[in-house]
Order: sequence, then C-alpha cells, then structure tokens
Amino acid sequence: MNTLIDLDTIRTTAENYYRNGDYYCSEAIVKTIKDEFQLPISDDIIAAASGFPVGMGNSGCSCGAVIGGIMTLGLVFGRRDAKDKKVVKTMKLANELHETFRKKHKTLCCRVLTKGMRLGSRKHMDQCISFTGEVAEEVAKIILRESGKK
Repeated sequence: MNTLIDLDTIRTTAENYYRNGDYYCSEAIVKTIKDEFQLPISDDIIAAASGFPVGMGNSGCSCGAVIGGIMTLGLVFGRRDAKDKKVVKTMKLANELHETFRKKHKTLCCRVLTKGMRLGSRKHMDQCISFTGEVAEEVAKIILRESGKK
C-alpha cells in the first residue's frame, strides 16, 4: 500500500472523476483511494460501488459519497475471515467518517442535502462534486493516520 499520499491530489482526482462524468460519488471515491494507495484490489470494487449514487440507487437516502467512503475503509481495514476482530476497528472508523460528515452537513440524507435542487443542475453538481472530494480526502486522512503515516 502506498502511503506517500498528497491529500490535495486525492480530493482533486475524486472531484474530477465526478465532474467529468467518469464516475458518480461512491465510485469516484473507491476508484481514487484504490488507485492512489495502490490497493491490490480488482476494479470490480468500482462496480460494487455503482449502486450507491444519489442516495443509494437514486432513492435519496444515505449520501453515496459517505457510503463509498465507508466501503473504502472496509477495503483497507475490514475483515476477510469469519469472526476476525478487525470488524470492530472498521466499524469505529466508519462511524467516525459518518459523524464527521453529519456534523459538518447536519445530515446524511441525500434528499435533504439536495432539497430544492434539480438533479444534474449546476448547484447540485457543484455540491456533490465537493462532497465527493471532501469524503475522499477524509478517508485518505483516516487511512494515513491509522497506518501511522500522519
């Protein structure tokens, strides 16, 4: 795993994936962290993140960016073997990411975060691009801190 990471690059890369229409929020975060940290994981993980944008499949529920961030924390810290205690740490880190976002934005509900915005409008896009970069950067900070690199 690469731990020589530039947080500005993480944020910008994730935002650009969304801005350019390459990926939605959850996919952009998974792809960015996977590539920048050089995680030895197939790009199939990006496909696994494809159902979460726009509040989990366009349902307006939990913010897809946060879900993508939590998925990525699981990729790095999660368990692969039954009953492995790593799950406890992963859940703690997932909760940290969740609470950081919630405290800053007051909610994780996509429907509330985008209230009054037309899907795909400039205002909507700017906000979601920003959330994507913000969450990718926060995930990178957590990974670096927990790896002892920051």
